[in-house]
Amino acid sequence: MSYETVIQAAQNDTSLTLNHTCVRVKDPKVSVEFYTEKLGMKLLKRKDFPEMKFSLYFLAYPRDDLPTDSNGEIMPFGVPGILELTHNWGTENDPDFKVSNGNEEPHRGFGHICITTKDINVMCEKLESQNVSFKKRLVDGRQKDIAFILDPDNYWIELCAYDSNDKDTNVNDYRLNHTMIRIKDPAKTLPFYENVLGMKVIEKSVHENGKFTLYFLGYGLKEGESKRSTQGMLEITHNWGTETDPEFHYHNGNDKPQGYGHICIASDDPEKMCKEIEEKYGDKVTWAPKYNHGKMKNLAFIKDPDNYSIEIIPRGIVL
Repeated sequence: MSYETVIQAAQNDTSLTLNHTCVRVKDPKVSVEFYTEKLGMKLLKRKDFPEMKFSLYFLAYPRDDLPTDSNGEIMPFGVPGILELTHNWGTENDPDFKVSNGNEEPHRGFGHICITTKDINVMCEKLESQNVSFKKRLVDGRQKDIAFILDPDNYWIELCAYDSNDKDTNVNDYRLNHTMIRIKDPAKTLPFYENVLGMKVIEKSVHENGKFTLYFLGYGLKEGESKRSTQGMLEITHNWGTETDPEFHYHNGNDKPQGYGHICIASDDPEKMCKEIEEKYGDKVTWAPKYNHGKMKNLAFIKDPDNYSIEIIPRGIVL
């Protein structure tokens, strides 16, 4: 499938933002406490869906630009850097339940979220003192400027630093910088995200020794931001050779065993973009569901070439 047809509604929409990343969690009490107490996030909103027996928790770092509605409640869908935790009721009481973290064979796919800070040494020392589990400390391996910790569900969280001279628009100097997924073939995936969803490649990094390439995509950097100090990027990792293996595929997180859910892009007029995608690509793209066709209205889910889900919503949507 080729994604060379350009969706003009996406290319011309300056309101587009990579709003949030969704992962499933076993016990929201434990996970919310971890992200708020250990990593300094704030719980912005909780929404329960009794009829479907699940709850959503939206978290972010304190900042100056979080929009509010007429009642003063925070609207979490208008800005980047949001983490959505999904809890399917009852999993917390099941001793055998665990999510798939995306990094264990044969279910590799989703890699990690990344949090950046001004001083990575101070951050790691603080997390060590709080008995947070490390997958990789700064002193481990070849890359001495990054670390990885594990959350309560064993999801990987990358930690690295940004230049302290970068523009600081947050109350907190931590940033939810990017989400990483592994992809089979960049020749298919890059045109999908660029031409269909309107993203741009912010940086490409080729690693000859490891035989992999990293692509960082997003909707641009604000004045004073760098790749590491911004929020709301997608990192796609291509391990060389997967594109020529007809049997190879990554786990999308939504097939069993479940874990990673999706990334979400928000726009002032998502319906216009979705309509143009339908008109130009027809049944060549997969929707689940199309815009405004599901139980939850005013949203859509589209699948990328590796079958990862991308939610598309209005920036001002009210749950």
